[in-house]
Amino acid sequence: MAKLQSEFDAVCPCCGATLTIDVNLRRVIGHQEAERGDKPELSDAQKILAEQAARREAIFEESVRSEKTRGDDLARRFEEALRQARDEPVTKPTRDFDLD
Repeated sequence: MAKLQSEFDAVCPCCGATLTIDVNLRRVIGHQEAERGDKPELSDAQKILAEQAARREAIFEESVRSEKTRGDDLARRFEEALRQARDEPVTKPTRDFDLD
């Protein structure tokens, strides 16, 4: 497409994209993304999908395992807190009113 005299290209310093700006409209009228070096190949798509599925399955299995032992962990923490409460001496709390 032919450029008008009021249009110019600018390169974004952050992402490297090329922006086409029209001075009269004071707007970006087009852009072209910069080429990325880490773009995956289409031939690797099956491998990438399989890796992501395996990662999701591992995370799910870990959450199932933690939920199965959650009840035991809570019971153990409750027993520990109960034992600690029994060992502490019972004292009457001091109030600000009593200190006067």
